[in-house]
Amino acid sequence: MSDRTGRLGDNQDFIIVGGGSAGCALANRLTADPSNRVLVLEAGRPDYRWDVFVHMPAALSFGIGNRFYDWKYESEPEPGMDGRRVYHARGKVLGGSSSINGMIFQRGNPMDYDRWAATPGCESWDYAHCLPYFKRMETCLAGEDVWRGGDGPLMLERGPAASPLFRAFFKAVEQAGHPLTDDVNGYRQEGFNSFDRNIYRGRRLSAARAYLHPVMDRPNLKVATRAHATRILFEGTRAVGVEYQRRGMGARSVARATEVILCGGSINTPQLLQLSGIGPTAVLADAGVDQLVDLPGVGENLQDHLEAYVQYACTQPVSMAPHLVMWRRPWVGLKWLFRRGPGATNHFEAGGFLRSNADVGWPNLMFHF
Repeated sequence: MSDRTGRLGDNQDFIIVGGGSAGCALANRLTADPSNRVLVLEAGRPDYRWDVFVHMPAALSFGIGNRFYDWKYESEPEPGMDGRRVYHARGKVLGGSSSINGMIFQRGNPMDYDRWAATPGCESWDYAHCLPYFKRMETCLAGEDVWRGGDGPLMLERGPAASPLFRAFFKAVEQAGHPLTDDVNGYRQEGFNSFDRNIYRGRRLSAARAYLHPVMDRPNLKVATRAHATRILFEGTRAVGVEYQRRGMGARSVARATEVILCGGSINTPQLLQLSGIGPTAVLADAGVDQLVDLPGVGENLQDHLEAYVQYACTQPVSMAPHLVMWRRPWVGLKWLFRRGPGATNHFEAGGFLRSNADVGWPNLMFHF
């Protein structure tokens, strides 16, 4: 794809900072009204149609940790991990992290949403309120029901989990006394089954492919890639535009809008707020940023789940390892051109959810296989 930018300095109704999952969905919905002029600023590269690192499901590991697709963030030294810095992948490409992630589509547990709703001011975040939106966003190819949608932009394929390894995995689950469930995104999350995946006909279905590309010909939509937002512009305390820098161009530019929507993700959104003078006083003072609003909490309290890999050697010839050797990769790529073979899957086809002990009210452990 190529940028559809026109003159970015022209006034817009909305500037969306970040062309990731939220930004792509918002651009689609806002431009459905032809009176809304929308500009999307994405710091990363386009998700070119020929880019196998983005679109081939089995190539997911090539984008993660690659500076052309990933911000390559690391945490501060973690006291509980002997000072280690933990790598934190974030997508730097149109589609954001949905263009580099593992393509497992998983809702949160209903009890988590209900717990959020118990916080004053968050009453509408309970699962009953969220479920209609979850259904609206998806087309569950395994079948529509009271829990799953059948007419949304995100096509979800159920992992086939047909290889001997997956069959052995499910057998081991039952032998260990753990339950199976019909759908980990359905009426009961707890248990094991095949995963839903945002893969459609052998290609990754990122937020950009699902929401943005189908509407790129709308005349009221502009998308600028390699456009890194550096500061929000204010008149008083009202956001009126964004300062940004195009890659390869020295001078910074300005785009103005009636509203500015930040969709930079869990790291870049608070960073941009702080660079714009919104955040804790001490943090802004240390960075030499003039303060506009003292807002404690901006840039704090990031939480993410820890992932640990456990690997075993196979005693039978059922491993994926033979397909990963260099001389076999052209064969994998050729098969994938026809949306078949080991390149057309993410190989995370099954898994499940369990509670770590009987005192936990709902699952707090997730397993990938």
